[in-house]
Amino acid sequence: MRPTSQPSSPPPGTRAARAAVTSAAALAVLAVTTTAASAGPTAETADAVRYVALGDSFSSGPGVPEQTDALCGRSSANYPTLVARALGATSFTDVTCAGATTSHLTGPQETVPPQLDALRPDTTLVTLGIGGNDLDLPGVITRCVLLGYVAPYGSPCKQSYTLFGTDEIGSRINATAPRIEAVLKEIHARSPQARVLLVGYPVLFPDDGTACRETVALAQGDFPWLRDKEKHLNTMLAQRAAAHGARYVDAYGPSIGHDVCKPAGVRWIEPEDTAEAVGFHPNAAGHRGTADAILASLTR
Repeated sequence: MRPTSQPSSPPPGTRAARAAVTSAAALAVLAVTTTAASAGPTAETADAVRYVALGDSFSSGPGVPEQTDALCGRSSANYPTLVARALGATSFTDVTCAGATTSHLTGPQETVPPQLDALRPDTTLVTLGIGGNDLDLPGVITRCVLLGYVAPYGSPCKQSYTLFGTDEIGSRINATAPRIEAVLKEIHARSPQARVLLVGYPVLFPDDGTACRETVALAQGDFPWLRDKEKHLNTMLAQRAAAHGARYVDAYGPSIGHDVCKPAGVRWIEPEDTAEAVGFHPNAAGHRGTADAILASLTR
């Protein structure tokens, strides 16, 4: 997703497998921990994994040190890099890019080529993290923060998106579902040997619905509403993965307790632009958490 910061005034927008894993590789993955994710390649997988990473800013890692591609906000510590390193991938192509939507997988994103062009017939592992920008989740959060400044109680943002009994965000999520399906079909067509992992979004706001207005200026009632909308998005992604030959990787469950309301050193999501990541995006610890979830998925 496009980087989104908590503003003091209206914030500007920011740019920023079916894998051929042998039994020995599976044992190597079982041994991987967060520490191992930062270690060197394993010999067991070095001749097996040809990995392509696709996705938006929750995959690319804008603001996470060290940045390797300013245009796409790509980090050397993002979860694709950690997964590739842990598996000792023979080849690794990371084309994740901040601001990407499903349309940027098959078409260009300004000067950035279509992400699916990175796929090859012999690709064995694909991770895909996409969907948030299709429903403009950064814009939703921005609106909610602005409304929270004006009306700190109740749920003004929810009300603004549910006028006249509609559910605008729910409709956007439902409209994104066939786009996810089309992308998954195209990945399978281009890389028929690949194990495809569709990666969900980590927890943003407290899973228990509590508010932290001292950290994020949302109205109290909009904290649980935004939590529910993210869960709806992740549920849709899980359903599309199950229906179209991909494995869904739950990044939400393992990240509970590391939401934006937690203090530095505990949180995996930054509440504003910091030296760790851009606002409302995973920091290095968040990427390690998602990498661990992916590696665990490869052993099942």
